[in-house]
Amino acid sequence: MSLITADALKAALADADAASRTVILDIRWTLPKPNGADDYAAGHIPGAQYADLDTQLSGTSDDPTLGRHPLPAPADLQETIRAWGITPDSTVVVYDDNSSLGAARGWWILRWAGLQDVRVLDGGLNAWKAAGGELSTETPQPAPSDITITTGTMPTVDADQAAATAALGTLIDARPSARFRGEDDSMDPRAGHIPGALNRPATENYRNGALLPQEELAAQFADLGADNGAVVAYCGSGVTACSNILALEQIGVRASLYSPSWSGWSADESRPVAKG
Repeated sequence: MSLITADALKAALADADAASRTVILDIRWTLPKPNGADDYAAGHIPGAQYADLDTQLSGTSDDPTLGRHPLPAPADLQETIRAWGITPDSTVVVYDDNSSLGAARGWWILRWAGLQDVRVLDGGLNAWKAAGGELSTETPQPAPSDITITTGTMPTVDADQAAATAALGTLIDARPSARFRGEDDSMDPRAGHIPGALNRPATENYRNGALLPQEELAAQFADLGADNGAVVAYCGSGVTACSNILALEQIGVRASLYSPSWSGWSADESRPVAKG
């Protein structure tokens, strides 16, 4: 199970044993405002630590074909996870205030790192407040752990494999439709999409910030053919594609991530571009 309700999180935090094993990460991030540290400081779920998507849940690279949010180096990610106090027995809960688009990236990265019990707070911070949850301005100081991570638990593909999936399986682009069509994209070297890709904006997975019911997700992804054969997800830079992977997991479909996504693909002049 990859989701947790606000009521279930409240119950866990009210139980001393469960609370001691629960690590909460606040991953407030949007494209216009990638750093949500000041929002975190103004009020967050008690016990939550701020996780910076750009610097802690992403790496750096001089190779533009790896995209704007490369996967973090395993050694760096392990150091970060240890600093958060996460152990093999921890239940990690991630949330944001933007339809879990940032939280889904945190969920995917931690699962990729081999952590088994990672949950997205369904409905995010708004659901917590609606359930009567209080906010805190205190920053916790967890005891560092000595956990050893093993990356690669969540599947990934390279550009050639993404292209092959477009021909033989289902390649899903999570960006807004205008960017997919190539009408509006000032962020990346070229506008358009990977030939053969289908558009499923990540925002369509949610209603009032909460993930759609399984039956709705199943029907909508079936319309894309994502209920049969290989499925690969991508977006602009490997962030919001994780929302489609999260949604697909709820209906029993395992999708791979093309992490460089459009920012990496479009940086390689040898790669073809489709529009419309």
